Formats: sequence, structure tokens, C-alpha cells
Amino acid sequence: MSSPTDLLARLVGFPSVVGGPNGAIIAFVQDYLRGYGVEPALIPGPEGDRWNLFATIGDPSRAGYVLSGHLDVVPAGEPGWQGDPFMLRSHGDRLIGRGACDMKGFVAAALAMVPELAAMPLSAPIHIALSYDEEAGCRGVPHLLAALPGLCAPPLGAIIGEPSGLVPVLAHKGKAALRLAASGVAGHSSRPDLGVNAIHALLPALNAAAAQAVVLQSGPRDARFAPPWSSLQIGTVTGGQAVNIIPDHAEAQIEARAIQGVDPKAILAPVVAAAQGLAVDWLSSYPALALDPDHPLARLMADLTGATPLGAVSYGTEAGLYQGAGIPAIICGPGDIARAHRPEEYLTTGELDDCCALIRRLGQGLCP
Repeated sequence: MSSPTDLLARLVGFPSVVGGPNGAIIAFVQDYLRGYGVEPALIPGPEGDRWNLFATIGDPSRAGYVLSGHLDVVPAGEPGWQGDPFMLRSHGDRLIGRGACDMKGFVAAALAMVPELAAMPLSAPIHIALSYDEEAGCRGVPHLLAALPGLCAPPLGAIIGEPSGLVPVLAHKGKAALRLAASGVAGHSSRPDLGVNAIHALLPALNAAAAQAVVLQSGPRDARFAPPWSSLQIGTVTGGQAVNIIPDHAEAQIEARAIQGVDPKAILAPVVAAAQGLAVDWLSSYPALALDPDHPLARLMADLTGATPLGAVSYGTEAGLYQGAGIPAIICGPGDIARAHRPEEYLTTGELDDCCALIRRLGQGLCP
């Protein structure tokens, strides 16, 4: 039986950066589960080099609970790392490495509990669902959710193990992101009449985005969020080679984050309308999460954690997609989201052990 710390070290050791192949880490998890008599299903994505994984402990014909995590991590190119980000290091009670907090710690805890869960007389199953490319806008999990009806009975709920200090979270905003691309004709800047400036071609859409960002502040509000309104921002603008060359290509990436009841794609409609002659590529889209505080899943997680559920968080997760597929979802995982996507990302040994204890209590509660 592997300890959660050992499992976290193995998982961190796979540089499963978002947007790249994940076959090596999937194979490790697959072999680990098989070692305890659990046969996982692999659900491929259209990319051809990455997979989701779904495994069931207990009777799949009964309604149970999903422990949901993602195996991808953001890149680790920040200069503040004090060691190899893909080699877990210990410093006091800190377990340091890319993905330790977001969110391989939750995955390590779930895997570490497999032997105990497999030995329990569960009256309802516990599923482990691991997705790819969550950090690129939850690209992998829709394929997993599409396959779910053939893998198990409709689940009673999904626990999304994003860092929340093991406090259940009921809601988050939805998100949509797109890329705009403009093509031009290069030439010397002294003769703009002989070229076409691609950066200039982006300006109507960029101006529409900036204007929409202001309009949204006077739109519908939800006091659970900070800020309490839906938002829009231009995240990147690239193009051009030198100040004296007419740029022949330019791109911009724009995202919207929407409160419950607002379609994040609809927020971007004025931008798309202004993007005449540009290539528009939707990068990602997922809905907001909203779980009623009185829902049985919310009450269950409050009982298991001993914490009053938090109304909302600003970051997004796969929970909204589970909810959209008809599966009640809640966020609850170890660590602090403030440590994610930063150098020296870490999870403490206590947080890892507490997550294991939470999963143990979930299993024990499903035993007759």
C-alpha cells in the first residue's frame, strides 16, 4: 500500500502540462488501480494523445458518488522555483511541486484510499474520475461525461477536489474564452497604402470588448461573488515584428466570466459581432455552478467536513459541467487556491492526511 505522500511524489513526477500528452500518468494510475482489483475505463479525447480515466469501487449499477480531479497542471516556467518543479520536495510540513495543490494532492488522497475503500462493504459505489486539459477550459471532462451513462448508474453527486481548504463550495462563475486572428499584408511602414495592418484590423473587436467590460459592471449582480458582476477582459494581444514593418498577423485572446443565470458566450456576442473579417476560434466554455444549500449533497459534505459550505468562489472548475450533465456537484479539496499557479506551490502533509480522512468518512458513511 502506497502512502499519500509517495503517491503525490509519483504524480508530481509526471510533467503532465496542459495541452500535452498524458499517456504516462494515465498508465501509472491505471496500473495502480489494477493492483487493487479495480479496472478503470479510459475515455480518449479527439486529440489522440490524451485520455480521461474513470474507475468504480463498488457496484456500478447503484447510484454513488464521484471523486473528480484533473491530472494536468499549468506550466512551471516561473523563475521563483527553488528546485525541480516536477520533483516533489519536502520543507517542514510542506510538500512542494507543480500540481501538489492544484490538484494532484486530491488525486493522491483518492488513490491512497482505494485499498481501504475496496475492503469496505459499500452500499453505494465511489467513483474516481480523472480528466485532462482542465487548465485549458475543462476540455477533457465533456468526453468523460458523455461516456458516463455506459459506465455507471446516474451518480448522486460529484465532489470536485479543487483547493478549497476542505470547505465545501456551492457556486462558481461560468467562463468562455475565444481567440481572434487577423491577417494582413506586410510592407514598409513608410508605405501603409501598400500593406494591410493586421493589428489595426483587431481594433473594432478590442474596442467592443473594452466597452462590454464597462457595461457588465452595471448588469445583473450576485453578491456571493467578487466582483459581484459578470466580467470580461482582453488577456493577450500579439502581432508585429518591428515598429517599421506593417504587421501581417495579429491575435488576441478574450475571456468572459459569468454569474449564475448569465451565458458566458452571450457576454462575448458584441465582440464577435465586431470581429468582421477576423477568424474567431472558441477556446473554452463551461457553465456556472450553483448548488442549493439545502441539497442533500451540500448537507452530506457539511456533515463530513464539519464546515458550513461557502457560498461561492471566483475561480472556475469542472463542477458546472457535471451539474449541466444532471449530476449535482460541489467543490471540496485540500489546500489553498492562492498557492496554485505560483512557484513553490505546495500542499501540507496535514492537508493531505485530512483529505484522506474525509474520503474515508465518505466510504464509512456508505457502509450498512
